[in-house]
Amino acid sequence: MSEFLSALLLSTGVIFVAELGDKSQLMAMTFATRYRARDVLIGITVATAFVHLASVGIGYAMGTAFADYQGPIAIVAGVSFLGFAAWTLRGDELTEEERSKAATATRTAILAVGTAFFLAELGDKTMLATIVLAVREDWVGVWIGSTIGMVAADALAIVVGAVLGKHLPEKVITYGAAALFAIFGVVLILEGAGVLG
Repeated sequence: MSEFLSALLLSTGVIFVAELGDKSQLMAMTFATRYRARDVLIGITVATAFVHLASVGIGYAMGTAFADYQGPIAIVAGVSFLGFAAWTLRGDELTEEERSKAATATRTAILAVGTAFFLAELGDKTMLATIVLAVREDWVGVWIGSTIGMVAADALAIVVGAVLGKHLPEKVITYGAAALFAIFGVVLILEGAGVLG
């Protein structure tokens, strides 16, 4: 499998999992009650592409600068993923200000959604996970895959919220996402320590 395809698949899966139960999904559902789902998805896609492009740029620069230290980088990445697991268990919800912005946005839908998502994603766990992935993986694959993963997770939230009229089963998703992050983290740590080839 090519480095690009491997990075694409890995980052799609990791970011999809990271986005489950995230505040961005709550924002997507809120915006979908006000705007057409298509416009919400376009806004999410544009904002995500910009944020994750910056993330992979940071990750790629770090990976290039520390190319001779891939073992320790893998261990740090693994510990980061264990931290993401804990962050996921802690939970994520919209602040009153974010909920208000989502409910009362008056500009065009795509601009309103894109701006809100861009600001919400700065420093979020999906941005940080994208940086971590880009340190070791093909940056173009990580950029495209992370964007696909995030948009897919938010689209799922919109569809489930609109069609079923209820939220995703929060506890199951939280524990499942945390477990997957923990597994990724342990594998990276073992790989960095030379236990896994």
